[in-house]
Amino acid sequence: MGREEQLMKKIKDLTRKPKRIRNMGVVAHIDHGKTTLSDNLLYQAGMISKDRAGKQLALDFHEDEQARGITIDAANVSMVHEFEGDEYLINMIDTPGHVDFGGDVTRAMRAVDGVIVVVCAVEGVMPQTKTVINQALKERVKPTLFINKVDRLINELKLTDTELQDRFMSIIKDVNKLIKMKQPEGKDWTVSVEMGSVAFGSGYHNWAINVPFMKKSGITFKDIIDACSSDNQKKLADQAPAHEILLNIAIRSLPNPLESQKMRIPQIWKGDLESELGKQMIECDPEGEVMMMVTKITTFDKREGEVATGRMFSGTLREGNEVYLVGAKTRERVQQVGVYMGATRINSHEVTAGNIVGVTGLKNAYAGETVALKETTPFEAIKHTSEPVVTIAVEAKHMNDLPRVIEVLRQVAKEDPTLKAQIDEETGEHLLSGMGELHLEVITNRIREDGLEIETSPPIVVYRESIGGSHGPVEGKSPNKHNKFYISVEPLEKEVHKGIVEGDIPEGRLKSRSKHMWQELAELGMEKEQARRVIDVYHGNMMVDMTKGVQHLDEVMELMLDAFEEVMDNGPLAKEPMMGVKVVLSDVKLHEDAIHRGPAQVYPAVRNPLYACLLESKPLILEPMQNVWVDVPQEHMGSVTRELQRRRGIVGDMTQKDELMTIESRIPIAESFGFAGDIRSASEGHALWSTENSGFDKLPRELQQQIIAQIRQRKGLKKDLPSSKDYVSG
Repeated sequence: MGREEQLMKKIKDLTRKPKRIRNMGVVAHIDHGKTTLSDNLLYQAGMISKDRAGKQLALDFHEDEQARGITIDAANVSMVHEFEGDEYLINMIDTPGHVDFGGDVTRAMRAVDGVIVVVCAVEGVMPQTKTVINQALKERVKPTLFINKVDRLINELKLTDTELQDRFMSIIKDVNKLIKMKQPEGKDWTVSVEMGSVAFGSGYHNWAINVPFMKKSGITFKDIIDACSSDNQKKLADQAPAHEILLNIAIRSLPNPLESQKMRIPQIWKGDLESELGKQMIECDPEGEVMMMVTKITTFDKREGEVATGRMFSGTLREGNEVYLVGAKTRERVQQVGVYMGATRINSHEVTAGNIVGVTGLKNAYAGETVALKETTPFEAIKHTSEPVVTIAVEAKHMNDLPRVIEVLRQVAKEDPTLKAQIDEETGEHLLSGMGELHLEVITNRIREDGLEIETSPPIVVYRESIGGSHGPVEGKSPNKHNKFYISVEPLEKEVHKGIVEGDIPEGRLKSRSKHMWQELAELGMEKEQARRVIDVYHGNMMVDMTKGVQHLDEVMELMLDAFEEVMDNGPLAKEPMMGVKVVLSDVKLHEDAIHRGPAQVYPAVRNPLYACLLESKPLILEPMQNVWVDVPQEHMGSVTRELQRRRGIVGDMTQKDELMTIESRIPIAESFGFAGDIRSASEGHALWSTENSGFDKLPRELQQQIIAQIRQRKGLKKDLPSSKDYVSG
């Protein structure tokens, strides 16, 4: 039996032993060394040579990842590691650090039970570090810590033994502060040097240490300083190999699926936990019903088709099984089931609960889909921390490629749910929206690599519309005059809107009025009676039914919500999406006969008064913003600050860290294009920066009319704004 067959046999055996499984992610701020560290772990798995570990970036499969030196796609790999005489299966996901690819991190968190948070010893805790720790804790995923690039503290900053330890303690304190804010109630998930859940080292030079290993091996901080100073890190890598220390931490400090699912299932599944299915998932029962959540869709090979990667929470999935996709409401037959080995998958015919699995045959699956045996409560939607804010128009260079462009855009949006593909009805353009300039550039380059010649427009910012006041109720009549709806609008309470954006208040239509969440809404400042009567939470907006005893209302409810959602997608000023709006239905008069209250009657009767109310409620445009942190030497601080202010940036804090100044600012995304080149020029190449999408702000008054006019012109809308009288008479 060859080495690969032996490894495969071990992996297959271990997939059936949940106590010996660890599902973990490697997460960090960009350039803090995640993929370099993952190389070390692959070396241990025998997938790459020792010399190439830390330099090969084996999990950056795509050419563009290798060329840019950043991770763009989360990559999966399974490996076997021996610890204290037992073998363990470690399913690892290496995730991106760049903010534009944060959606991949969010989806990976649903599949894993623990993470190694990588923090650069020189830069410390950075914005994206905070984001990934928060994402992990929200999913009830346990963190451990690896402080990377320690050799730089010694060789570049010349820190002494004591200064080195002080720097480590400062980073650990920062990380623990973040963990304490969001850790599960009754649990202490803070990382600890003494308990061994913190390691220090250099992923690039293949060494790492933690306190249990130092006690066992006798290595001290002084030995580390000597090895780094004398350029003898190779010896250190032999004495304290990074892969061994980190995989030991994963086994010792991260939970196995049996422990993890007891805590995670109540967080990610809102069905009945006392039901048979609920108990099977909590117990990670391989004999139970199949329950899997798809976290990623990838096309590795055109012949093979799509591969759905997901986490098995209960049951056993076998080749040939017929399964039910809860969201798509379709039945599919599983073709192949396998586990990951970096860029390849190895078929294993069946995979049991507690594992990360790759499945082919689920043609209608998407990231976030629940795979079960029958209709059931789906898993909670995967909530991305930001939403698409930049759009480009994509056109086929050759007319006969047009159908292929539509197909490709549909596919990329399916593979990456943070992308949104749509056809602009007015202009016929194909629009692709993403998290930022780089995100869209990477996607369009990959489309071209597949041999499809496309042309793209310069990036356009996606604005939002909102209201500054209240209005109503306004009467809306159906075209046949037999049905009347009385609608008013008001701004949604700020804390309620924040709760929706952060995922604490779930979006979606409510089958019954908001019984399960009214108390939470009331605590956030919503009037109690309204809080009990929410019927739809949609893209940061809300509809409330304050009617009493209206006959036949249930029969038109879905039509009414369709009309509400359509208006929220197309605001009155420039057909941009709405946010922060509360729509209140105060009364309804309906015709007795169902034939007189069909879609053609209900849609305009709800849509028209709604638009009229919005136009009378001080409508306004909101623009997407970005937090920007720039580290720059003091002598270039003035020119960097000027560059930020030139882009309508608001400069906040300025703090000194060693010889660098950190400038914190907030700039509109509309002003961020070309930022990389300009900031390099302003700092003569000395600036390091990171960004994070940070919600929406009101567009300055002097720009409101100009931006509305530009968007209306681009969308082919009439030059003059509509008035409320265009929608309702009187």
